[in-house]
Amino acid sequence: MILTVDVGNTRIKAAVFEGGTVLEIFTFEKNELEKKIKKILEKFQKCSDLVVASVGNIEKQSFLTFEKDLKVHFLTHEDVFPFTNKYATPKTLGIDRMVLAAGATLKFPKQNRLVIDAGTCITYDFIDENDNYLGGAISPGLRLRYESLHNFTARLPLLTLESPDSYIGDSTKQAIHSGVVNGFVYEIDGFIDEYRANFSNFIIILTGGDADFLAKRLKNTIFANSNFLLESLNQTFQYKIDND
Repeated sequence: MILTVDVGNTRIKAAVFEGGTVLEIFTFEKNELEKKIKKILEKFQKCSDLVVASVGNIEKQSFLTFEKDLKVHFLTHEDVFPFTNKYATPKTLGIDRMVLAAGATLKFPKQNRLVIDAGTCITYDFIDENDNYLGGAISPGLRLRYESLHNFTARLPLLTLESPDSYIGDSTKQAIHSGVVNGFVYEIDGFIDEYRANFSNFIIILTGGDADFLAKRLKNTIFANSNFLLESLNQTFQYKIDND
């Protein structure tokens, strides 16, 4: 069994795998890390490896305390990946984006792939059918858009995610929801349309915390899986074992 851990900007997600099968998924706050992992390992005592991908500010020592129980692995830029990284600044490419690109490459071979990760930020990552990682885009996620409207204006309220009643907001509240949600959807569909116009044999993978909310609002056909990063972590680790 393998325990994969994704340390994001906001929360931590973890999953236990047996082979390619997900046994259970967990979501918790960063200050709960050691307590939660301890409980997971108590429940799944056959876990042999802990695989971590982190873009958050968690110290490695928090994970190394579990070395007495299992092997701890931190995925880094130096690991082997199933694609050729053609990013102009490869060392600045987030390890989470690399793991997503690896998962897309392994799960959907010989296709052009666009991975859209809708979390704190929304990231777009493109891997062509020849397994070249070419880059993508980064923009604010839904929560950041709501927060920026409140934090950088004098009077706009801080709202939480809600479906707009119409694209024509008939109140300040509804105007904010329309601007944030519809603007977000139009952005994603616009990016997808641009990629589709330039590449055939194409698949779009939508993941991240807001994936389920967005999936039914997009006009384009997508493969939606909110746990794709955790699954990709497992696949990337298996690839690393086979190719080291």
